Amino acid sequence: MKFRLAFTALMAGSLGAAHAQQTAKPEDTEVWEPVPKVVAPGRTSGEAPSDALVLFNGKSLDEWVTADDRTAPAKWTVTGGILTVNKGTGNIETKRLFTNYQLHLEWRVPANISGTGQARGNSGVFLASLGKGDLGYELQILDAYNNKTYVNGMAGSIYKQLIPLANPARKAGEWQAYDVIWTAPTFAADGAMATPARATVLFNGVVVENNVSLLGPTQYIGKPSYQRHGPAPIKLQAHGDKSEPLSFRNIWVRELPAVGQ
Repeated sequence: MKFRLAFTALMAGSLGAAHAQQTAKPEDTEVWEPVPKVVAPGRTSGEAPSDALVLFNGKSLDEWVTADDRTAPAKWTVTGGILTVNKGTGNIETKRLFTNYQLHLEWRVPANISGTGQARGNSGVFLASLGKGDLGYELQILDAYNNKTYVNGMAGSIYKQLIPLANPARKAGEWQAYDVIWTAPTFAADGAMATPARATVLFNGVVVENNVSLLGPTQYIGKPSYQRHGPAPIKLQAHGDKSEPLSFRNIWVRELPAVGQ
């Protein structure tokens, strides 16, 4: 008797669900607003879309300052549409501060690069700069074509933290591209980390960091840990190695809303 009652209840529930499906309309699950804004994509791979902020257009460093003295203009060399590191003047960083964003930049190690390992076209893009020197969250830049080094310090790594999933590097002398989705960390009222920084990195179109969580700002020595901070500039590194300086071009950023917004 109990089995019959249970079977009858099951059948009634199934018939009710089927009836609800039959009476539902397609438009019940259609969302019409808000309408996403129209963004014109770049005409070529890597070209800035219409809503991007161009950080380097091949002509000037108007969007950049000297990282160790934000009142001083950036003093790297701009020639022929290309930005080349001037190691004697130190790191540069954006005038503007960012939280979450999409970043595109292209970089090139000189074809005549000398040195080995970390002394071969070393630089980095700090996805959030936290002050003078090399403070912040560094995505490593380095010649990675037949150049052996520690794998959490090769091109495509989150320096000293996360090893890239692949090595799609081109030869020295050829342009390389990074495309980054950066989600800044968030902090509780007491300063404790609430959600970690996250990054997705495409290196020459290949995913090398897939929505990874960072342990804190990158450290050359020691373990990383979080300290509360807000929006931050993007920084490019003038590394102190002895190799020939590398170059950049085609740098742009698109600010993104907070996760869930």
